[in-house]
Formats: sequence, C-alpha cells, structure tokens
Amino acid sequence: MQSHIDLDEDRADLEATTFNFLKEFRSAGRGYWSNVSDADWNDWRWQLKNRIVSLEQLQRLLPTLTPEEHAGTMLANTKLAMAITPYFFNLIDASDENCPIRRQVIPRVEETHTANWEMADPCGEDSHSPVPGLVHRYPDRVLFLVTDRCAAYCRYCTRSRLVSNATGYDFHPEFDRQIEYIQQHPEIRDVLLSGGDPLLFSDDKLETLLQRLRAIPHLEFLRIGTRIPIFLPQRITPALCAMLKKYHPLFISIHSNHPRELTTEVREALGRLADAGIPLGNQSVLLRHVNDDATIMRAHLQKLLMCRVKPYYLYQCDLITGSAHLRASVRKGLEIMNSLRGHTTGYAVPQYVIDAPGGGGKVPINPEYILSHNKDRVVIRNFEGKVFEYPEAADGTPQISKPLEMEEPELV
Repeated sequence: MQSHIDLDEDRADLEATTFNFLKEFRSAGRGYWSNVSDADWNDWRWQLKNRIVSLEQLQRLLPTLTPEEHAGTMLANTKLAMAITPYFFNLIDASDENCPIRRQVIPRVEETHTANWEMADPCGEDSHSPVPGLVHRYPDRVLFLVTDRCAAYCRYCTRSRLVSNATGYDFHPEFDRQIEYIQQHPEIRDVLLSGGDPLLFSDDKLETLLQRLRAIPHLEFLRIGTRIPIFLPQRITPALCAMLKKYHPLFISIHSNHPRELTTEVREALGRLADAGIPLGNQSVLLRHVNDDATIMRAHLQKLLMCRVKPYYLYQCDLITGSAHLRASVRKGLEIMNSLRGHTTGYAVPQYVIDAPGGGGKVPINPEYILSHNKDRVVIRNFEGKVFEYPEAADGTPQISKPLEMEEPELV
C-alpha cells in the first residue's frame, strides 16, 4: 500500500510533467488541409476565405460534435456568428468534448440560456458613446471601434451584440466623426483601436487611420487590441510590422487564454511585432474548463513571457448574455492569483479585474495581503502565509525635533 508521502510525490511528478508539456511550443499543423499549398496556407486571406462557418462544415471536420454543440451551432446566428480559421481549428482536440480550444469557438446550446443578471452590453459601452463607434468612459482615453468583424468569434465576446452583426446591431463606424471628437477633446491622450479586430484591415486602410490619429497633437500614444496573432498569425507579415513601426509609441494588446494557443507560428508572429519595437501585453478571460486551473494558468503566463508578451489583465468573464456556462467563480480567480504571487516572476502576474457591470470600469481584485492597517502599522502576509508588520509613516512633512548641524566644508 502506497504511503501518503509516495502519493504526494507521484502527484507532484504528474503536475510537473503536465506543466512542462503545456509549456512546449508546437506547430498547429495542417490537419484536414494537408494538401493545401504552402502559399495558400500561409496567406491570411486564404485562411479567412476558408473559415468554418456552417454546421455542415463543422460536422464534416469534427464528427464528434456533442448534442449541445450541434444545437448551439444550428442557433449560432441568433447571438453571434460562428467562424473558425483553419489554422485555429487544428488546435481542437476532437477526442475531448471539454477541449479548451473547442469551448471557446464552437457554439453550445447553453448560449441561449439567459440569467437575470446578464446583459447585452455588460460594460455599459453604448451609454458612454458620444458618437457612434467611440466609447469615452475614462477621463484621458477612448475606445475607438473600427469594425464589427473578427477572424474567429469567441463565444464569450463582450461585444457579441455588435460583433458579426448576428443580432442586427448594424454597426457602422464613422471615422470622420470619431476623429473629430478626439480632436475636440485635448484631455484624450490615448486611443485604443478595437472592434471587431483592427488587424483585419488591409495595411493601407489601417495606415490611413493611424496617420490621421498621429496628426492629432495631444495624442501621446496609440494602442491596438487584437486576437489576430492567435487566430491568424499569418496576418502578421513583415510588411505589416514595418508599417506599424512608423507610428510609435504604439502598443498592442493580444488576447490568449490557454497555453495550447501559443504555437510556434504564434511565437514567430509575436516575435516579428516585438522586433518592430512594439510593446506587447496580453489580456485573458478567466473561463470555466479553459484556464480556471492554477497549473494551466501559470504555464500560460510563463509561455507568454517566452513570446515576449507581458501578461497584462486577467478578466473575470463579463456578464454577457448566454455566458454562464463559461463563467468561473471570482473565488476561483482569487485562488489562482494567490497561487501566482511569489511562485513565479512578477512579470508573469497579471492584474485580475472585474469590469464593473453597467459601465463602472475595471476594478482590481486581489487576494487579501493586508491583514490590518491603522495609523501605526500595516500587518501583511506573504505568499507563504507568513505575517509581517510594517511601520506606517505619518502623512505630511516629518517634523525634526532638532535641526541637524552642518559642518562647514573644508576649503582645499
């Protein structure tokens, strides 16, 4: 009979093996498209043209569809269209109905179930939109929505009311009005281009927009929010990177949720962006049966750093309509964050946030490290659970009871 010590050692060995496996970089491969030429496969336009967008296509490629997936795909266009690039489809494990890639992009019938607290616009963007396609929720920055299209569609999308136009939102950005508003508000120093995905634009169209924004004197830096490097790494061409390099300071926030998404193709695409001098950050969403596990999360965050991407935010899943089956608990999120601090480099620790429902903005959510705090001391705990005291400093200028006597400098 095995002792508890032996069982603990076996468990630790299994966790280490799993962790190391998760951190390995692999190619997505060609899969069903093995006969496609290199030229076509590496052409991002070919990838878009050959996306999986119908139940018939999906059943042919993934005959192991569950009843929930089958029903969900039939109803996909009632909430959010389905689209999966061939490249990203190859990351799906056909033998695992709980595959973390599969759960993110294949519709499920649970999307039609709505809880009382769920909303079409959980972040209150429409109520903070002074002109169509522009969200001004924070004092010094705006969200500039440029399109309602993505390379593939995440089933938990915060903007599923708008993205793909499945709900008839009929989104039409008005670049002239959006840019005019920014010009008229000198307090705006930061513009985030998002949507939909800005990197679906051609190089020329995207550059025209960047040029117009760069011509506004009070804008200090620009950002692009994109999942293209994950869904469609073929889009990150040397020509695109050379164009983006002209508009520094320019930051890019990518969106990756699981270490399996970080393939050799993705690492190379992110490397091209980093070599162009573009600071890269990652935003993840905490998702049930996708990344709500400390080992998976730590492997993902460390793997991002190997791709030269700083983990930036870990979002609690927004209260988007039909997302309850993907929403992990805040309790689980705090447990994961507690497992990171002190157990991996600080560079790998994102800020866990809840985007306050209705438009309250991002609120940091942290484990309790401050145990008590008064005018004399702060009592804190570290990652090991040990408790320490730190003397509290008085606010204002410290009063020195006796002036220090300064000696005259000796003349040489």
